[in-house]
Amino acid sequence: MQAWRVHDNGEPGEVMRLDDVPDPQAGPGQLLLRVRAVNVNFPDALLCRGQYQVRPPLPFTPGVEVCGEVVAVGEGAEGEVGSRVLATPTLPAGGFAELVPVEAAAALPAPDALDDAEAAALHIGYQTGWFGLHRRARLQSGETLLVHAAAGGVGSAAVQLGKAAGATVIGVVGGDDKARVARELGCDLVLDRRADDIVAAVKEATGGRGADVVYDPVGGDAFVKSVKCVAFEGRIVVVGFASGVVPQAALNHALVKNYAILGLHWGLYNTHDPAAVRACHEELTKLAAQGTVKPLVSERVPLEGAADAVQRVADGVTTGRVVVVPGQPAGGAR
Repeated sequence: MQAWRVHDNGEPGEVMRLDDVPDPQAGPGQLLLRVRAVNVNFPDALLCRGQYQVRPPLPFTPGVEVCGEVVAVGEGAEGEVGSRVLATPTLPAGGFAELVPVEAAAALPAPDALDDAEAAALHIGYQTGWFGLHRRARLQSGETLLVHAAAGGVGSAAVQLGKAAGATVIGVVGGDDKARVARELGCDLVLDRRADDIVAAVKEATGGRGADVVYDPVGGDAFVKSVKCVAFEGRIVVVGFASGVVPQAALNHALVKNYAILGLHWGLYNTHDPAAVRACHEELTKLAAQGTVKPLVSERVPLEGAADAVQRVADGVTTGRVVVVPGQPAGGAR
């Protein structure tokens, strides 16, 4: 089969190489999937650079989130050949390949309401949003939610989930094109970090109170602005550092203003509370069936375009989700 592999760490567009490799097998407790779609995530770029918290041995195949069709069931595994599932492959055998083995115990049924590309984009981003907003921040109906990078893959999920929870959503983006996308997603107010005074605008929109919950996948200057416009007893959910800058929190400031800084590493729930992950998936499946949430897939690219897709997501020039579809013909639609 064909699989993208990283032989040396560096920028995705330079170090990802499409190789011919032996077909994998379904080991004990595993399912073998024919990859129908693999969602591009920012961690894929960090993996290529050697900057992620997990550093798989070289060479490895990135791709942490797939929708696939079960083609073989390993010894002791539960699964049905022909069924469509979502999975997070165990590195070094990631999803940017034609076939991938996954742990059967962690595979989830793909929602019928979503096509392959949408389903592939539902899992990590929406699970992260759900756990961040509901389990960590306890977002309530009527509260104000501020979402940084609201037009991106992670931010767009938080916008939809925030609206579904009955919150007023303020989206922060960079540029006119992303502002248009954020409005289409349902943001009640869209701010351009390049042109607007974010702190003043949030305070004005909330009558001086500030945002009850801040969802921050960016870090850096976004976090600096967040602490200046978070409400009394507000909650800042830290989910990533797409800016490349890990901010230093001034805990005396958190004390004086009575706000909480909450970390969220969604992957830990797979280890510490897998039942909660499944319960969340059931809720997301219901919301998808209702049409309340629907991943914004901006591009569907063929397997041959995976390296370029990961690089563009890393560079921050995409909106919504970019999904690699191995069956997509070369030159397919964006």
